[in-house]
Amino acid sequence: MQWQEVCEHPSLQNLPFKIELNEWGQIIMSPVKVYHSAFQGKITRLLPEYGVVLPECAIATSKGTKVADIAWCSEQRFQLIEHEAECSIAPEICVEVISSSNTKMEMEEKRQLYLSAGAIEFWVCNEEGEVKFFDAKGQLTTSNLVPSFPSRVSITV
Repeated sequence: MQWQEVCEHPSLQNLPFKIELNEWGQIIMSPVKVYHSAFQGKITRLLPEYGVVLPECAIATSKGTKVADIAWCSEQRFQLIEHEAECSIAPEICVEVISSSNTKMEMEEKRQLYLSAGAIEFWVCNEEGEVKFFDAKGQLTTSNLVPSFPSRVSITV
């Protein structure tokens, strides 16, 4: 199955799951919990107002279509991908909020896939709101693209 087919298939609309494709075109579905959505919203609000924030961003990778929970891209990169069903080049920042169904190995694989697809940074937020930043060389102390982004986010005021 191709990503465009997933997007257009009537039985796959409005599901309470995150859908991705693996390298064989098989659909992978992951359930999300309320805290996951809350962290997505908080991180989205904290990203820079310049550029474009892309929630649930489909990205073509060497192992199928992966969907970053949140992505951020410059206006220049957005002009390259805005009319695509899935990003042919990853946004500059790809963020994953860890779900109970995610494994450490899965997050490491997504980090490598997004960076290989053109992302400059990969961020991961755990269930406690701790955010870790990575680039192609490894873990960073802070984001190089958004140095003011906090290393811990709270979903409550």
